[in-house]
Amino acid sequence: MERIAIISDIHGNLEALKAVLEDMRERRVNKIYCLGDIIAKGTHSKECLDLIVKNCEVVLKGNCEEILVGNIAMKSDLDEARRAWNRNKLSDEDLKYLVSLPYCHEFYLSGRLVRLFHATPKNIEGIVGNEDDIESLYSLFLSSENTLSQEKADIIVYGHIHTQSLHRIYNRCVLNAGSVGNSIDLFRNDEKDGDVRNTSLANYLVLSGKLDSTDMYESFSYEFVQVPYDVDKELGENADNIEFEAYETELRTGKYRDMARFYRFLEIKGIDRGKI
Repeated sequence: MERIAIISDIHGNLEALKAVLEDMRERRVNKIYCLGDIIAKGTHSKECLDLIVKNCEVVLKGNCEEILVGNIAMKSDLDEARRAWNRNKLSDEDLKYLVSLPYCHEFYLSGRLVRLFHATPKNIEGIVGNEDDIESLYSLFLSSENTLSQEKADIIVYGHIHTQSLHRIYNRCVLNAGSVGNSIDLFRNDEKDGDVRNTSLANYLVLSGKLDSTDMYESFSYEFVQVPYDVDKELGENADNIEFEAYETELRTGKYRDMARFYRFLEIKGIDRGKI
């Protein structure tokens, strides 16, 4: 039985990553796969990248890696300044490594075809806007020019939205691994919210099963994990962070830094904000 940890969205948060790696050792995880967004936001992109390269058997590209190493036009001078700040944290060799990262990884685990990517099969920064929309969820199982096979997946694991979740449809399962270093919950209400630690701890996923087996009768399980870490220490080492205030807000409260953008997104997708 293999225990495969899947991590995503570290975002330069070294204390969160170290806590998660120690937790994996205690849980006797066999392999670690990373879904990208290792860098950006926090000041420790270099240190986090070094640990990922050392500890992970599979590393995929996230949208932050794509933005950092690509020639994508930034929307504002502030965004360009953020990109320059993050690039300065990394060496030329680091940047070459990030360019080379693959989009997708696939493997069989206890008979299930498991497909990993950062956001969606077609778009490295795409979002399934309404998770009550069955067709939107179903699209995540489908192949694209970015997937390694043209088969429909049985299990999808992605990151990008920084929130752990599970959805089952059509005898298939969509799993979001959550975020190691920047966990958030978009649906917030001051009167209804529970303890922020339900969201803001370092999050990851463990899949357990027989690796490379196509026998569906083999045992299979998934486990969502939340790990405490030293937020004060992490923020104390971010004095040079050009977006410190937004970063601190997200780490301490689990609230997305730009809720106005989220509400515009809800409106575009036809989701009633008043029902949140």
